[in-house]
Amino acid sequence: MTTKWLAALSGLVMVGWLVLHVLGNLTALSGAAAMDGYAAGLRRLGPLLWAVRLALVAALVVHLAATVSLARRARAARPRRRDLRFSSSSLASRTMMIGGPALALFLVYHLLHLTWGVVHPRFVPGHVHANLVTGLAQPLVAAVYVLSAALVGLHLHHGIESALVSFGAAWATGGRARLALRALAVAIAAGFALVPLAVAVTALAGVAR
Repeated sequence: MTTKWLAALSGLVMVGWLVLHVLGNLTALSGAAAMDGYAAGLRRLGPLLWAVRLALVAALVVHLAATVSLARRARAARPRRRDLRFSSSSLASRTMMIGGPALALFLVYHLLHLTWGVVHPRFVPGHVHANLVTGLAQPLVAAVYVLSAALVGLHLHHGIESALVSFGAAWATGGRARLALRALAVAIAAGFALVPLAVAVTALAGVAR
């Protein structure tokens, strides 16, 4: 049970970070001054920002280790029958196990792309909005970000409810609560997808002129 709680707690920590991160991303829609100002404000936090980053890294490592352990236990306990039909819960769990590693790979790419500029064609340190626009101007890159946003939504669609239930929050499975939690997952995914879609559409419109 301890492993399940660790997976749930670390997952909820990252959900909180995703909410804040998507709100920060949406400042891109207000222009360079808003987004660059937001980024500069974060940098002024200094040691506090690094403490948050270390906490997020720890939460990610714990979440990955705990979910892998839980998946191995579930696989070992599953009856080995060829005609076994997947229940909705096992299908959701399989989706989580596929989406989780895919999102981890995307996170590495995202850091190399827009945070460190290693794989960015025209990265300029400190120019967050400009780096975002030039980095997502290519349709293929924008598509990767939109697909990853969809994976985030799918992961949260099951993950938030599952995490709350792990702590005994039976109310999370109720009709209205479940609808609200899934709406939150959709909102987070849509928020992440909106920025690359906006950049891609603007870039394509510029080419068409």
